[in-house]
Amino acid sequence: MGTSIEFYDFYVYATAAVLIFPKLFFPAGDETAATLNSLATFGIAFVARPVGSALFGHFGDRIGRKATLVASLLTMGISTVLIGLLPGYAQIGIVAPLLLALCRFGQGLGLGGEWGGAALLATENAPPRKRALFGTFPQLGAPIGFFFANGLFLVLSGVMSDAAFASWGWRIPFLVSAVLVIVGLWVRLSLNETPAFAKVLENNERAKVPFVQVFRTDFKALVLGTFIMLATYVLFYLMTVFSLSYGTSDSGLGYERSTFLVMLLVGVVFFGLTVPVAGLLADRYGRRPTLVVTTIAIIVFGLLMGPWFGTHSTTATVLFLVVGLGLMGMTFGPMGALLPELFPTAVRYTGASVSYNLASLLGASVAPYIATWLAGSHGLGWVGVYLAVAGAVTLLALLASRETREKSLDA
Repeated sequence: MGTSIEFYDFYVYATAAVLIFPKLFFPAGDETAATLNSLATFGIAFVARPVGSALFGHFGDRIGRKATLVASLLTMGISTVLIGLLPGYAQIGIVAPLLLALCRFGQGLGLGGEWGGAALLATENAPPRKRALFGTFPQLGAPIGFFFANGLFLVLSGVMSDAAFASWGWRIPFLVSAVLVIVGLWVRLSLNETPAFAKVLENNERAKVPFVQVFRTDFKALVLGTFIMLATYVLFYLMTVFSLSYGTSDSGLGYERSTFLVMLLVGVVFFGLTVPVAGLLADRYGRRPTLVVTTIAIIVFGLLMGPWFGTHSTTATVLFLVVGLGLMGMTFGPMGALLPELFPTAVRYTGASVSYNLASLLGASVAPYIATWLAGSHGLGWVGVYLAVAGAVTLLALLASRETREKSLDA
């Protein structure tokens, strides 16, 4: 529930950054330039996420998973609600995008501390042979949050005029976050601390400065974890933010906003379905073999992107989104177990969070911007090459890593 709310908040911004913010928060002029400016503010959160992972990771490894998860949810929720209250460029000029950027930084800060704690809560409570499956539950927050964020945008755009939606309707998904945060807080305040961290407290084994210790003692794990996640991030933000921008722009496929959102939601269903499948496979065959096969499939998918996504065929477009987001579920699912398994308990919150969010900085923050520029300057095929290169880097990191399925999380 917590990760669904956090990802809902994050994706509400991603959708609005393509559909609304270029016209609302930036001066009128070149449509492509305004979209690129909006996507640049979108990327600010990914700069904030490693900061959030270090900040919340410190407290997660010092005072516990529960209290830190409550704080990260509040940070994300308050930032999201404030975005829904911001005036536009027409009202306050250049201050509008500056305030938008500040709130987006707050979103990134909150999400930076969110994922690691949620993954640890799931995996540190899991039976050893079902750790990857248990680890897929926080991973399901991504497709669930995306589905509800875009579904709400779709409903609103269908029941109100374009003018009303652009004027005030877009604010509703952001303001709804206040209600969701209250629900999430109720859930998180009722949690118990994980057995693994309770053992650390009992033995007085807490790291004094987890961020420093994880870089000193587990630097290789940080590097491998970061690059193992790279293709996952590039794939997801190409399949969602970039595909929505390209699919609805006049210079791209030219679909109506509501039509393409429906296509995306169909694809996200397959994202959600493949997440637990990947967890089951990772428990049975291992994290590394499951991810190696999936990453090779992502490389091939990237090389096919140009001729596949650029056909202007509705059937081909839906199939492209289904396959791409299905692969996303296959690569994202095992990460809830794999990244925590790379680190010892005393620095696990910090290590898993930092590697996860450094990957977001290297992959997701620039992916929509680079893809938009490549598609406009060199053609859609080069966007696919970009994805294939990211997949090759991840494949090398996987081949350099060891299997972690049998590792105990009590150490």
